[in-house]
Amino acid sequence: MIATRLRGIPPTIFAEMSALAVRTGSLNLGQGFPDVDGPAEVLEAARHALVHGANQYAPGTGIPALRQAVAEHQRRHYGIELDPDTQVAVTTGCTEAVAAALLGLVEPGDEVVVLEPYYDSYLAMMQVAGAVRRPVTLRWPDFRLDVDELRAAVTPRTRFVLLNTPHNPTGAVLSRAELEAVAALAREHDLVVITDEVYEHLVFDGPGEPAHVPITTLPGMAERTLTLSSIGKSYSLTGWKVGWATGPAHLVQAVVAAKTWLTYTSGAPLQPAAAVALRDHGDWPLALARDLQERRDLLLDVLTAAGLPTSTPQGTYFATSDVSALGWDDGMAFCLALPERAGVVAVPAQAFYDDPHGAGRHLVRWAFCKQREVIAEAGDRLAAADLRA
Repeated sequence: MIATRLRGIPPTIFAEMSALAVRTGSLNLGQGFPDVDGPAEVLEAARHALVHGANQYAPGTGIPALRQAVAEHQRRHYGIELDPDTQVAVTTGCTEAVAAALLGLVEPGDEVVVLEPYYDSYLAMMQVAGAVRRPVTLRWPDFRLDVDELRAAVTPRTRFVLLNTPHNPTGAVLSRAELEAVAALAREHDLVVITDEVYEHLVFDGPGEPAHVPITTLPGMAERTLTLSSIGKSYSLTGWKVGWATGPAHLVQAVVAAKTWLTYTSGAPLQPAAAVALRDHGDWPLALARDLQERRDLLLDVLTAAGLPTSTPQGTYFATSDVSALGWDDGMAFCLALPERAGVVAVPAQAFYDDPHGAGRHLVRWAFCKQREVIAEAGDRLAAADLRA
């Protein structure tokens, strides 16, 4: 028995494919978690906090030191000024921040414009909140935002845009011009933008604009943008689940109002350590991004050699391949066959689309946040396997 609000929402594809990797002993290039931890000094800060008594409830909005560190992070990287007491709230990862934002702001029947493909928790939480999805599809192979499709998605019932850049699962980083188009639409129609920026520091060198631009920094957007992020991706500490929401006080308060009845507070001994990461190790994510770019390029070589055309991501952990080149018209079927054929697990991208038989049916997502030897071994297995349909 399950409540109506949750009916029709499938289990997360990440759990399904990671379980498949364990069951078959395959290399997991599906779920996006690193196989090496973040800075040793940050881990030691967590140990110190654990041993020295930071084990009881933290304030619901987060400890002051972490809220201050988040505010300083936004100022240092983007020139954004925030009051840490009213414009910053700590969450249990960015996934909870998304859930709390939607539950705290969206009324049943409100339309939410969302970029498709999307992280699968978006679908679940929009359904729970009673939102009406208005997807705008980023299309293979470049995954650029079609401004005309964006405009067509907005109706008189639209109240929010749920943005994600750098974008999971495609690896696209929205350009300033694309963000300006979103901003113009938000100002014209008085929309609130909820922006998931967990991969904000994991962007790569290349043609065009490699840097991540927070949409809140564009004219007229600071007062209508709720920015969400976390320590997990930037510092290779995904299991810590320490995230945050920043923006106008009334939008942050809506997140807190929902979070209060979800988790109330988040891991107390991890919050001081997260503050240490943001305050004392601000350059660590830049080094991680350079290293990830090398691993991205290794994965692209591996997939190309296996006969899989693959887009070149501008950011994140992920690259997307078109399996139709090998005769497959269904990414899920390919991913279910892959462990037996090659001992490797990937994620079918169709799980991130409203229509699993539509634009993403032939696409598969790979994670390259793994050690080089793991990616190389996956390449050897793929090269030795018959991957044709």
